[in-house]
Amino acid sequence: MNGNHIARRWFLKDCAIGLGAMAARTLMAATAGPMSPKKPHFEPTAKRVIFLFMAGAPSHLEMFDYKPQLAKFDGTLPPPDLLKGYRAAFINPNSTLLGPKYKFHKVGQNGAELSELLPHLAKVVDDIAIVKSMNTDAFNHAPGQLLMNTGTQQFGRPSMGAWVTYGLGSETQDLPAFVVFSSGKKGPSGGNSCWGSGFLPTVYQGVQFRGSGDPVLYLSNPPGVDETLQRDSLDSIRKLNQMRLGVMGDPEIETRINSFEMAFRMQSSAPELMDISKEPRHVLDMYGAVPGKPSFANDCLLARRLVERGVRFVQLYHEAWDQHGNLTRDIAINCKDTDQACAALVQDLKQRGLLKDTLVVWGGEFGRTPMVQGGNDGRDHHPNAFTMWLAGGGVKPGLVMGESDELGFNVIKDKVHVHDLHATMLHMLGFDHTKLTFRFQGRDFRLTDVHGNVVQKLLA
Repeated sequence: MNGNHIARRWFLKDCAIGLGAMAARTLMAATAGPMSPKKPHFEPTAKRVIFLFMAGAPSHLEMFDYKPQLAKFDGTLPPPDLLKGYRAAFINPNSTLLGPKYKFHKVGQNGAELSELLPHLAKVVDDIAIVKSMNTDAFNHAPGQLLMNTGTQQFGRPSMGAWVTYGLGSETQDLPAFVVFSSGKKGPSGGNSCWGSGFLPTVYQGVQFRGSGDPVLYLSNPPGVDETLQRDSLDSIRKLNQMRLGVMGDPEIETRINSFEMAFRMQSSAPELMDISKEPRHVLDMYGAVPGKPSFANDCLLARRLVERGVRFVQLYHEAWDQHGNLTRDIAINCKDTDQACAALVQDLKQRGLLKDTLVVWGGEFGRTPMVQGGNDGRDHHPNAFTMWLAGGGVKPGLVMGESDELGFNVIKDKVHVHDLHATMLHMLGFDHTKLTFRFQGRDFRLTDVHGNVVQKLLA
């Protein structure tokens, strides 16, 4: 106080038991920005995620889940009671059984069985947890990919990466918090909704990067526009947007402000990020990465470079796994394109001390049928049982969990639904999945909807 005048700070601090100051601090926190780092519900074991999404659905029966009985009964009809109520995407469920096309070997300290198609993953098998008892509700690609990424088969819900960045914010101001790459023959069938923000503010959606050059188009300034002119223009636009934000309170205006500023900062940060030629030769060789040549291997190396720089969620889509025919040839090509880089990513993160708090997840939207499609060399979509693996971030290393029946048709031990996977991933990131919610259209929504249980066996 000064004479008869009352200072506003004194009034806020000391009157009404300091409630005014509390309100002021709340308002200041609210203006810190939607991507400011936030604390989860409890101490996490993982701070960031790299999701290696094998879109199109890899065959667990050729890669992870060896079934001698399937080989024994190759060419015969499956038991009728096994097919009761079963829904296939294309084939007649009465199609004959198809034995595994590749040999398996026991590897690692726990004797995990891996296909000969995965020689590189075999070298890091003691650092990963293999879940052979995944289960989903969807049996076509777009619904299955949406369910795996958003927790529902319907369009319009936030993706997992959006939920994570909404809950945790970002650890970097110079790059997006959620980055997406796509390699292979085409993008995912679920489209951009696989990394969209749904009803969350669009600031939380994934930003798709290209595998070489400018990560996003038109990032470089056009001729005649220098940094000073661009900065002056952005400052003027920012003032106008902030005026409108003050009037409307629309979070999309805040997203627009954030996007302009992020693009400006990325003009400095992105070229250095994308230049993998500066990586040591032994690192490039470990991944099988070639500078300037877009590939899944390059994307894996870029994923490591992104999480090093504070990016919260990186998702790599490799769409090439839909083998309704030519299974023997094409799955070998897929594994050649991805196996070395996936294993290198785990090894590289571990060497740099990043694996302990980086959660790596590998898998597709469902598995493939034990029955044949495409003459004698293909498999249809199969939701009842499939395999995924996880590493780092609080995952129990060397674990082989779950079991399917002798034909690889149904899960018979430790079933893990997609909702359970999501609940477990959020748990490792420090969230009670039932409490990470967003109110929309009169109800609280969450990634796991009204389902999901944390898979305790997966936790270290």
